[in-house]
Amino acid sequence: MFGSSIRPLVFWPPFSLLLVAVTASLIDLDGFLAVTSTLNNLVLERIGWLFSLTAVVMVITCLIAFLSPLGRIRIGGEQATPLLNRWRWFSITLCTTVAVGIMFWSTAEPLYHLHSPPNSMGIVAGSADAARFSLSTLYLHWSFTPYAIYSVPALMFALMHYNLGKPFSLGALFVPLFGDKLIGRKGRALDALALYALVCGMAASLGTGAMTLAGGVDRFLGTGTGPLMLGVIILAIVATFTASAVSGLQRGIARLSALNTRAFFLFLIFVFLFGPTMTVLNYGVEAAGEYFGTFMQKSLFTGAFDDDPWPKNWSIFYWANWMTWAPITALFLGKISRGYTVRQFLLINLCAPALFSIAYITVFSGAMIDFDLASEGAMFERLDDSSAGSMIYALLNELPFSGMTAAAFLLIAFLSYVTAADSNTEAISQLCSTDSQTALSGDAEGSNGRLALKLIWGTTIGLVAWIMTAFVGIDGIKMLSNLGGVPALFIVMGATAALLRLVSVGTAKLGLEQTPSRSYSPEAHDKWEKRHSTGLKAQSSPPPEAT
Repeated sequence: MFGSSIRPLVFWPPFSLLLVAVTASLIDLDGFLAVTSTLNNLVLERIGWLFSLTAVVMVITCLIAFLSPLGRIRIGGEQATPLLNRWRWFSITLCTTVAVGIMFWSTAEPLYHLHSPPNSMGIVAGSADAARFSLSTLYLHWSFTPYAIYSVPALMFALMHYNLGKPFSLGALFVPLFGDKLIGRKGRALDALALYALVCGMAASLGTGAMTLAGGVDRFLGTGTGPLMLGVIILAIVATFTASAVSGLQRGIARLSALNTRAFFLFLIFVFLFGPTMTVLNYGVEAAGEYFGTFMQKSLFTGAFDDDPWPKNWSIFYWANWMTWAPITALFLGKISRGYTVRQFLLINLCAPALFSIAYITVFSGAMIDFDLASEGAMFERLDDSSAGSMIYALLNELPFSGMTAAAFLLIAFLSYVTAADSNTEAISQLCSTDSQTALSGDAEGSNGRLALKLIWGTTIGLVAWIMTAFVGIDGIKMLSNLGGVPALFIVMGATAALLRLVSVGTAKLGLEQTPSRSYSPEAHDKWEKRHSTGLKAQSSPPPEAT
C-alpha cells in the first residue's frame, strides 16, 4: 500500500531504532534507564552551555531578520497567495508547538521554582523573591526563546522551499551555507536523525498527556489511571487525528486548531475573572520586569561557577527539548507559511504565540503561586503527594464551577493533544514519502500512501506512549527525546548561521527577490514537486509558475 512511496533511508532507521529502544526497555528496564540516564547527564554536563548560547543567539537572529531588508521578502514570491488566513495560521502555530506542554506545566512548574529555587542565587524558598523568580522563569522557558527556536529553522525552510524550490528535506536549511551538498543522501540522514528525536518526543508528550487526561476522567467516573484507561485515551487521540488526516489540512488541522485556540482564550478569561485577578496582574507586571531586565543573565545561567544543578534540570533541559522538536516541526510550520512576508512570519510564529504564553502563564501560574502562598505551601504538598498533571484540577477546585471547568479542561486538553499529534504526523508523513508534496490547500492532501504513513506513525507513537506510561515509565522515553537534542542542536545552529548569511549577503544575491513573471500557482508548484520529491538531486532553479 505504501512500500513504493516511502523514502527508505528516512523511514526505516528511526522506525527500527524506536522498536529496538522499546524492546530493550521491556527486557531490562533498569539497564535501559541507567544507560540513557548516563548519556543524558553527559550531554547536559559537556555541552549544556552550547544549548544556552544557541538559544540566545536564535532570539537575536529573529530580531535581526525582522529589522533587516529580508523582512520584506514574501515567502513564495511577490505573487504568492496565502495558504491560510492569519487566525488559522496563528492557531495552528500555537497548537503545534508549546501549547500542549504549557497546559500540563503552567500549574506545576511554578511550585517547583517557588520552593526549590537555585541554591547559587541565595533565594529563600517560599519567599516573595522566590515567587518573583518563579513567574519570570516561566516566561523565560515558555515564551520568546522556545518560539525563536522553532521560528529560525521554519523560516529558513519556507524561503528555501518556496522561493528557491528546494525539496521537503532538512538539507534545504543549509543551502545558503553549502549549496545543494546536503540535499540528497546526506539530507536524508539528517531527516532520519531529526525524525527519531521527534517521534520519541511525541511519545513522551502523548504519554504525559494521557496521564493528565486519565486523572481527569478518574475524577468524574472513578475509572482509575491504570493501563486500560491510558490505552483507551491514547486510542481515542490516535483515532481522532487519523480521522482529521483524511479531511486534509484546511478541514482537519486548521479547524481543530481554531477551535482549540478559542477554547484556550475562553478558559484563560474564566480563570482571570474568577481567580485572584488583581494579584495576578500585579505579579505579572513585576515578573515581566524581571524577565526582560535579566533576560541575558538567566538565559546564559549554566550554574558552572557554583556547581549548581538547577540550570541543567530546568533551563538547559528545556532548550534541548525544544531543539529536539524544532527541525521536523519547522518543516510543517514553514510549509503552511506561503504567501506572507518574513516580518509577518515572525509576528505570527514568534511574537503572537509568545505573548499568548506570557498571558497564559501570568493567569494560571500567578494564581497557583498566590494560592500556595496563601495556604502556606499546601499546593506544593499536594504536588509532592500526587503528580504534576493533577495540579490543574487543584487550581480549578479553588474557583467557582470547578466540576464544569474541569470537564471543559479535559476537552481542551484532548483537542490539544489531537492537534499537536495531527500536525507533527503530517510533517512526518511528508518527510518519509516520495509522493508529491501534496497541495496543502486542496482536498487531495494526501495519497493513500501518505495517509498510510500517517496512520502507521500515529499508531506507533501511540503504542510507544502506552507501553512507556503503563508498564515502563515515562522517564526513559523523555531521556531519549532529550538525547535527540544533540543532533537537533547542530541542525538548528546551521539553520541560524544560514539565516544570518541571508541577512548579510543580501536577498538579491540568492534570488529571493525575483518576482515571478506569471501568477504563482499552487497546482503548478505541486506538479513540479511531483517530479522532484525523491530528494535524490537538488534542483538549482525554482519551480515553474503557471500562466
